[in-house]
Amino acid sequence: MKRRLKANDDQASFALSPAALPDEKLLEIHRRLCLIFGCPITYFRALDPLSELVSSLLSHRTRNAASGAAFRALRARWGEDWAAVRDADPAEVEATIAGVTWPEQKAPRIQAILRRITELRGELSLDFLAEMTVPEARAWLQALPGVGPKTSAAVMSFSSLRRPALPVDSHHHRVAVRTGLIPPSVAVGPSHTILEARLPPEWTAQQIYDHHEVMMLHGQRVCFYRNPACERCVLLELCPEGQGRMAGGASAEQKSVEGK
Repeated sequence: MKRRLKANDDQASFALSPAALPDEKLLEIHRRLCLIFGCPITYFRALDPLSELVSSLLSHRTRNAASGAAFRALRARWGEDWAAVRDADPAEVEATIAGVTWPEQKAPRIQAILRRITELRGELSLDFLAEMTVPEARAWLQALPGVGPKTSAAVMSFSSLRRPALPVDSHHHRVAVRTGLIPPSVAVGPSHTILEARLPPEWTAQQIYDHHEVMMLHGQRVCFYRNPACERCVLLELCPEGQGRMAGGASAEQKSVEGK
């Protein structure tokens, strides 16, 4: 017997109601964006999973250029010795990653995570995740301090593990909200569960990676946070937000933000 959902339980009702699963819409969005950006998309790197974890932690609320520079600075200072980063003076780590957002928080957090992995595993390596199922591996990662669904998915997908997991960044999330794949009330973190449930179960790690990349690229190049270029959007026919903007009316997203 299905449980009764509360009227304001947007996230749960959207995730569990079969009528709310716009799978065909997601597939058409994916198809159109792949025609634009060219799928399959080459993976942008193949770090080991521990290095990918550190890189992902640096990237939170930080532009790719700045987080990439900070990661390279760590490598230049301590090589590939994450134990040396773990045991370094926190002030030195903070100074090394000074270009990212909130280095004063990220430096001690990264060191705490490296210490926790050492305590749990007796060594600094995440290669053992390859022996787990994706849900098991992501649960293990999310038990670490400061690791959420986006970071766990990034480690599984972007690293040399190449496992099927869907990271959702702010650009991906914005496109998903505007096209109606998720309600405006669902934040980035909870959106992972909902958007993953929309994916075809037979999709490979490459296809899931492609989906994240094309959604992100569309958000960066067309579906801007301010003044999206709806007039040249290949998704306009599928996008209630874009249609509302083109018609000059208040969108569902705008009403949600304004509390109307």
